[in-house]
Amino acid sequence: MLIGILSDSHGQHLMVRRAVQLFSRLGVEHIIHCGDICGDHVFDELAGRPLTFVWGNMDDVDSGLLAYLNTLSLTPPGSVPVRFTLDGKHFAVFHGHEREFRHAEARGFDSLEADYVLHGHTHVPRDERMNGVRVINPGALYRAHAKTVAVLHTAADELTFHKVPAP
Repeated sequence: MLIGILSDSHGQHLMVRRAVQLFSRLGVEHIIHCGDICGDHVFDELAGRPLTFVWGNMDDVDSGLLAYLNTLSLTPPGSVPVRFTLDGKHFAVFHGHEREFRHAEARGFDSLEADYVLHGHTHVPRDERMNGVRVINPGALYRAHAKTVAVLHTAADELTFHKVPAP
């Protein structure tokens, strides 16, 4: 299964559109946004696709946004981390600013019982293994020298980073 991972779009819906177009060309089957979405227009670009997302420290979640998500049939995250299984692999998704993330990272993520831990927040791409857990940050689509996303091939456990050109 191919999974597209993005983070820190900070309302840059045209960059998200380009990332989604890239994911489509590559055959991505599920998209994960690691937070700091920051805008209705970003959700417009992601709607209608298999999507998992978390809130970031810059996301302003109010009743209006939650009602809008409902019109797009998008389910907001209920807890941190967001945990789910795709293609038999266990995921834990954070933004990266949370106290729970910092505690899990200090313990090498071994307490999460996950194959993959995904996060954003730093705007810096990351791919490392800690205690058998693969930790991935796709980079950012805003305030980063190179705007990047990542694609994970779960069956092969292969990760590729892709630059997303400005519109």
